[in-house]
Formats: sequence, structure tokens, C-alpha cells
Amino acid sequence: MSPPRAVSRVRRLVVKVGSALITVPGQGPSAPVIARLAADVATLVKDHREVALVSSGAIATGMARLGLSARPRSIPDKQAAAAVGQSTLMWHYEQAFGTHGIQVGQVLLTGQDISDRGRYLNARNTLLSLLAFGVLPVVNENDTVAVDEIKVGDNDNLAAHVAHLIDADLLVLLTDVDGLYTGDPRRDPTARRLETVEAVTDDIQRLVFDATSQVSVGGMGTKLQAAQKANASGIPMIIAPGREPSVLERIIQGENLGTYFQPRDDRLAARKRWIAFAVPPQGRLQVDAGAKKALTERGKSLLPSGLTEVDGEFRAGAVVALTEAGAEFARGLVNYDALELRKICGAKTREIERILGYKGFDEVIHRDNLVLL
Repeated sequence: MSPPRAVSRVRRLVVKVGSALITVPGQGPSAPVIARLAADVATLVKDHREVALVSSGAIATGMARLGLSARPRSIPDKQAAAAVGQSTLMWHYEQAFGTHGIQVGQVLLTGQDISDRGRYLNARNTLLSLLAFGVLPVVNENDTVAVDEIKVGDNDNLAAHVAHLIDADLLVLLTDVDGLYTGDPRRDPTARRLETVEAVTDDIQRLVFDATSQVSVGGMGTKLQAAQKANASGIPMIIAPGREPSVLERIIQGENLGTYFQPRDDRLAARKRWIAFAVPPQGRLQVDAGAKKALTERGKSLLPSGLTEVDGEFRAGAVVALTEAGAEFARGLVNYDALELRKICGAKTREIERILGYKGFDEVIHRDNLVLL
């Protein structure tokens, strides 16, 4: 028997919907589907819960408006489709939620808005202000300007970042499947739905299969990435069947729908969540087994004596990945730039000043700026 789901006291949640759920190929947004979603969300809002909606569908909507039969391949064409589609998509949301007396506000983010600490805090403040005003944020990636260097890449991971930003109590990914299965249920009649996942282990990762469409860039793989982010933040996540009637209300009432991902007990602080998941590592520090043990088992800071190799070019203050024997186990904010670290790699702390001519810090990464993955 699966353990009970920690959803009864949820006061703030993030709901993500994909293109395949809310759009019809060649036609754009489905007004009846969006109306049902709005009614479901409105039930939660009237029960004094705060909801942020992460919605895909801008490019799919733009494709329909521009008469495109296939998803654009070039970045400018995708951005043009997103520009045309986003306004139409928001119009549908305004109409649907307006019926229930709920105002909506558009929030468009890029990976740069999340990885830059100042912009991250600005996005957080904006979202929290919208919720305080009783406005439902509708969040999407800013596809009209995002390129590979500043893209989040998919709205499953974006939804996890939004859950971090607003300190949500629950993340729900509405999809066109019933949850995470032990195989592809369309091909394997013995595949069964997993009711609960305690942690995204290697065994769970091996269950992933992708079933993408012309308008959906997501897949079960990105949902597991979102689950890892939510888990580390102490936020439960549910992959739920988006076509089920009143699915959100039923989830909050405790009905066993979809797959529930348990959160870890020791919720990461907001700043450490940003270090762990919001910023792509700018470099990689390889450490020896003794240093890894000191970091993971004794709660120590990383000293230069434990460094064996420095990969990449980065400045002091950058987020770097820590590896031992080729496997990443932590991330942190580094106190020295890459050139300085190569000079003091393997040195004793007392030797830093002699080697560099100065010493800013004893530690390469202080424990307070280190996150174990």
C-alpha cells in the first residue's frame, strides 16, 4: 500500500499544462479544454489556495494562426510563431478565467532570468506580488527572444523553477498519460502505473520513454528532471492525467491519480536551491576521494588540497560542479577563478598566499555555498 500523499494542506501550487492538452493540431487552443481547466483551477482558488499556471502552447497556437503544418525548424520562425501565438493563448485564458472572476497576468521567463541571481529575485517578487493581488500568473518561456544560450528548454523544468520561486507546496504536471509507467503502456500490456516514487533513482530513470509529437517538446525524461528539482526542494510533485474531469480538485482531495513523487525531508534553503538547479555550472572541479568524504560525510568546506583538476574557464563567484571519479556529487559557488585554482590545485591552505601573492579565502568553496546532489 502506498503511503498517503502530502496534499491536504497545500495552500500554494504550480500547475503545468502542455501543448498536447490544450491545443488542437492545425486549430490552436481548444476553448472547451481551457474552460474546463479554468473551472478546475477556480475551484481551488475559491477554496483559498494560490495557483500559478505554467502553460505551453504559444508556438502551436502561432503555427495554426500562420497556417504552418509542421513545427518550424529555424529559431527565427519559432520565435515568430511564438510571438503570434502567445497573445492568442493569453486571450483564451483571460476569457476562461474571467468567467470565474479571476484575473490573469502574463509572465515570460528565460533561463537567464533564472540563472542571474538579481533577475531570479525580481521574478520571484513579481510572482509573489501577483498572487498577493489575487491574480493568477500564467507563465511561459519567452520563446520570442530565447536562444539556446538562455533557454530553459522545456516547461516541465520551468514549472519546477517556478515552484522554487514561489515556495510552492505542490507541483502538478498535467499530461496526456496517466502517470509514470514501468513501460510504454501503448506497446507493453504488462506495464503498470507507479502510484508513488520515493526518489528518482537510476532504476526510475531507466523507465523513461519519450513520446513526442509535432507540437510538444516535452517527454517523461523532462518530467523526471522536474521531479528531481522538486524533490530536493521539499516540494511534492504529481504527474497527472490532464484529461480527467476535475483532476486538480480530486488530487487535493487525496484521490490516487497519476504518479506522486515524494519530497525529501530536509528541504533545501532558497539560496541553495538556486545554486543547485537554477544556474548551469560554469566549470568543473575534480576532487580526490578524501575531499569528497569530508564534504559529504563530515560537512566540511572544500580546500585546495582536495583539488585534483580544474576544467573550464570561470570567474570567482561562479557556480561549478564537483566530481570524483567522473561522477558529479555537488555544486557550489567558487571563491577563486579558474586560473587561480589551477595554481593552488592540491596546495595547503597556508600556501595560498605564497603561490598567488595574496589570499582572499581559506576555502575554494565554503560549506554555506555548497549543495550536495
